[in-house]
Amino acid sequence: MERTVVLVKPDAYERGLLAEITRRFESSSLQLVGAKMIVPTRKLARAHYALTIGDADGDDDASAAATEARLSANAAFLSAGPVVALAFEGARAVLSALAIAGDADPRDAQPGTVRGDLASAPERNLVEVSPDAATAKRELSLWFKPDELAAQPADGGAAPSAAPSSTAAGCTGGSAATAGPRLPRRGERNVLVTSALPYVNNVPHLGNIIGCVLSADVYARYLRQRRVNVIYMCGTDEYGTATEIKALAEGLTPQQICDKYHAIHRDVYAWFDIRFDQFGRTSTPEQTEIVQAMFWDVHANGYTLTKTTEQLYSEPLGKFLADRYVQGSCPLCGYDDARGDQCDACGKLLNPTELINPRCVASGTTPVVRTTEHMYIDLPRLAEPLEQWIGKASVDGFWTHNSLMTTNSWLKGGLQPRCITRDLKWGVQVPLDGWGHKVFYVWFDAPIGYISITAAYAGSAWREWWQPEPEMDVKLMQFMGKDNIPFHTVIFPATLIASGRPWLRMHHISTTEYLNYEEGKFSKSRGTGVFGDSVQETGIPVCVLRYYLLATRPEASDSAFRWDDLAAKNNNELLANLGNFVNRATTFTKAKFGGLVPEHQGLGGDAERKLVREVNESLKQYHAALENVSLREGLRIAMVLSRLGNAYLQDAAPWKSIKLDPPAAATCCAVALNLCRLLAVVFEPYMGAAFSAQLFRMLGLEHTDSSSYIPDTFELMLTTGHPLGEPELLFRTITDEEVAALRARFGGTQEEATSGTHAPEPEFAADLRVGEIVDVQPHAESIDRLWVLSVDLGSERRQIVAGVREHYAAPSELLGKKVVIVCNLKAVSLRGVESRGMMLCAAKKEEFGLLLAPQAAPPGARVFAGELRNPGEQPGGGGFTYPILELKEFQKIQLTVGAGLVGMFKKAHPLNVDGAPVVAERVSEGAKIK
Repeated sequence: MERTVVLVKPDAYERGLLAEITRRFESSSLQLVGAKMIVPTRKLARAHYALTIGDADGDDDASAAATEARLSANAAFLSAGPVVALAFEGARAVLSALAIAGDADPRDAQPGTVRGDLASAPERNLVEVSPDAATAKRELSLWFKPDELAAQPADGGAAPSAAPSSTAAGCTGGSAATAGPRLPRRGERNVLVTSALPYVNNVPHLGNIIGCVLSADVYARYLRQRRVNVIYMCGTDEYGTATEIKALAEGLTPQQICDKYHAIHRDVYAWFDIRFDQFGRTSTPEQTEIVQAMFWDVHANGYTLTKTTEQLYSEPLGKFLADRYVQGSCPLCGYDDARGDQCDACGKLLNPTELINPRCVASGTTPVVRTTEHMYIDLPRLAEPLEQWIGKASVDGFWTHNSLMTTNSWLKGGLQPRCITRDLKWGVQVPLDGWGHKVFYVWFDAPIGYISITAAYAGSAWREWWQPEPEMDVKLMQFMGKDNIPFHTVIFPATLIASGRPWLRMHHISTTEYLNYEEGKFSKSRGTGVFGDSVQETGIPVCVLRYYLLATRPEASDSAFRWDDLAAKNNNELLANLGNFVNRATTFTKAKFGGLVPEHQGLGGDAERKLVREVNESLKQYHAALENVSLREGLRIAMVLSRLGNAYLQDAAPWKSIKLDPPAAATCCAVALNLCRLLAVVFEPYMGAAFSAQLFRMLGLEHTDSSSYIPDTFELMLTTGHPLGEPELLFRTITDEEVAALRARFGGTQEEATSGTHAPEPEFAADLRVGEIVDVQPHAESIDRLWVLSVDLGSERRQIVAGVREHYAAPSELLGKKVVIVCNLKAVSLRGVESRGMMLCAAKKEEFGLLLAPQAAPPGARVFAGELRNPGEQPGGGGFTYPILELKEFQKIQLTVGAGLVGMFKKAHPLNVDGAPVVAERVSEGAKIK
């Protein structure tokens, strides 16, 4: 097999043609085996042209002068900006590449060639291509080191690709996607939807799926069904340490790991009926081009700096260890398996050198500290424009509460320079002389994947989405789990601002809390929970799983996947409500009217007018909820529409009126069938196209993108005499025996696995209530430290002695605040004044602040930890009784400040009042509550 070199020159980079040019070469029989972007030195550029033009030394004076002039001009142009060097392999690779490039003079190049179609002048002809096999070998040695090229098989077969194709196919569910890329349209609403890119080193579980990919799918489907011009971009995040570690563990190369898990993710999402416009990946030429171009802009604008830092080094491996090669104990919460970049228990972002008792993941040995140089983005210099943008965008884009709280926590803590490079091989290389042994850190690189995946989708027109003209209405809506918030609200937008280019920035961010599994967490190693590669083994239809995941979507607090709850929602909501209504309407019409929509009296009757009024009001609420990305609320309202249909059928009782008043029975059936059609499209964003297509088939309709439009109001769309399809059962009962078998098959707690019973929930023994401070007086015996508070608890007022005066020096700082009071503490006397409870505060080093209840919460409202049962809760709504706690007993309850400054019990259960979070003030994440 032959190899050749193609250089994409600075003029192509300037015009944004790299992806288009690369695609033309890849779409032939050539295989990409090497790719790099650099700004070549004048010496390197001259050496390249000397291979073909020759050197001036051996010529006569005139020829030497001409050769020198030509060498100098070409070298100056080639070294004037970024160059992408591509190595291709294939039979007759040299001639194939020359044919694709076309004549060096674009005026003589044939249409269909790169230069013939895209270039305009000889001096700006976009590419340089090896002219013959001998020169190709020398150019390969000049531009690439041996380890930068895929190994050439000894048998002459094709080498494994150095980078995946830039035209990765998108996963689609339901109707086929439109031909060609969809681009923004002038005068229309244009929406770009993204889901956080799932990392490629694992199999996604149900929590991963609801956390971003499925939630974004609901919103994108809804917009399509409202005829909004929308595209949904997602793909696998493939660079970074985690990929190297996974490759090491499985005995594969990083590229092989990426190929393997990209396919797994693609297949899992296809089964879940996720309809992407593009499901791509980040290990592509587009990613390299755009990441390095972004860096050049940030670097050229002076927003980077270099630091010599201490980093952990593995002597057995002979290399510096990137964050995720290191584990140890978290210095904040003590969690034993904290990673070098973040503690999963308390959420604190870390540096590996901060870990206690660090260990190398690869070798198991204790690393040593050495110095190394890294590149940083200068976030402090970007703080002012970033805060201005956040202040406006968070209001215009109605950011979620937890997103705003987490972002403000970062800003209040003061932005620090953020490292953007790592000592790795697998990633986008830093395009600076002397930095070729380093790659960009995944959280500089990964968010740019949204852009590069759009480039793979839209080709050279990708900028129409990401750098739209000012008059174009383009909005970016981003979906992710809560752990990704600061990277999308702080680091990525700061990078875009630093570049100085008119990038599209986020309008709305929709985030979720964590979905747990039964009483624990999803764990592949322990076989606990349902993962994407085993979900089909459950036997649960995809539409039911989608419904349940969205009905329990953890929007304001963590929630849990429970088999008995899934069965209950299937049996009591889907089967007994939605399925029952559709089945009654279709089977009765089939039996009594020959399977045809009967002649009817329209919507003029009293019952029909009432139904239309109620349905239209619910539709209005449904649209408002979806537009505001309140996905659980939208699903709840969709089920209300089904209940209205059941109530209408029950009241009209066509099985009775068919004998006494046949026209009334016919009208009832026709209206019910039309409501079935409405339910098909209203539930489609949530339950997928396969569900609505099945219902359309039962109604004798063809399901297409155009027929699945969700209207503003209810209308009769099925004409008299329209033939129905055959009735089908949409849902089946999930039995207790199935629940027990599924729980045993997919783990849960050990007790559940053996007994099939539901393990008891952990108890939260504190009686916490909302208290409003109505009076503040100094303590006569401790004027410097203690306040005596009068606190309204709704049904009573209590006197609380609080040692907060050092931090809240004036009564005005406390009066009127809604705070959290521990009401089941044993009363104590503090310096002669009785205190009947304790006001919760948070502290961390020098930080100190109150724990604040939601402002709208009434005095006396209960404060719960997630959805945990309280030990004093009586069955059947019999109220609450709590044990009286000594202070030392209360102090054993693990309360801390988590992400978004939300109070947390055991770092897993957020303190809340009817779902609204309880938050700390004046402290940062990780503070202890006492």
